[in-house]
Amino acid sequence: MTLRMWTIPAALCGSVALAAGAGAAEPEKAWQVDGLDTPESAVLDAGEGTLYVSNINGEVNAADGNGYISKLSATGEMVEKAWVEGLNAPKGLAFKDGKLYVADIDELVVIDTASGEIAERYKADGTSFLNDVSAHEDGRVFVTEMMLNQIWQLDGGAFELWLEDPALENPNGVLAEGDRLLVASWGVMKEGFETEVPGHVKTIDYASKQIESLGGGKPVGNLDGLEPDGQGGYLATDWMAGSLYRLDAEGGAETVLELGQGTADLEFIEGESLAVIPMMMDGAVAAYKVE
Repeated sequence: MTLRMWTIPAALCGSVALAAGAGAAEPEKAWQVDGLDTPESAVLDAGEGTLYVSNINGEVNAADGNGYISKLSATGEMVEKAWVEGLNAPKGLAFKDGKLYVADIDELVVIDTASGEIAERYKADGTSFLNDVSAHEDGRVFVTEMMLNQIWQLDGGAFELWLEDPALENPNGVLAEGDRLLVASWGVMKEGFETEVPGHVKTIDYASKQIESLGGGKPVGNLDGLEPDGQGGYLATDWMAGSLYRLDAEGGAETVLELGQGTADLEFIEGESLAVIPMMMDGAVAAYKVE
């Protein structure tokens, strides 16, 4: 099946409308960069003040060599549109210790950011939709496989299947915290990307690999990106509804911002209170002040 994620009508997928907090101010747009090609994920190299953005630039699972990575400044200037080329359909990104980790269909690509060269490629046999990436402080790297309900792990040079469980409910976003892994689920799919019940955030204990729901597991949306908000909670995007949500530590959610369909894998710059959000269908990356 050829997947055309950004052409799916919003009516196909259920989403949960969440009221904004009482008296909440509409976040102010700080900047926007246009002219990108299906941008899916953004991640910050704080030391260099550089944002890396993945561009699918074609079908979301096509091994066409059209994908690339862009470099932006943290203040919204285009530094180099096609900084690294020759990828296929790059999606999630993680940055750690001078290396950019890229989920690209069925492999994890590692880029040396100092040289802009691809340093390693790790194949995930049998996969077709590696999605998001998160690096733990100890050096382990976790990658979601959305269609197969899998999580892969890069540890000590070995890239292996770490967990496979339908309870992951089509995992999209991933966030490696110190003592647990968080997963933003899309929701159980019926046909294509259609869901009867939208997803929510899951927590996974590293040692036991036990999966729990954050809070009571109340449906939130067709979740994509997941980032800490610097206040003990999280920010999450809903690809189908085009929303940015704030989740408290117990999983309660409220709508912060309503954008357009294709709201993808965000980065949050805590010191600036800035949510940097790729807009896949608009070919843009937009940054909003989220106080």
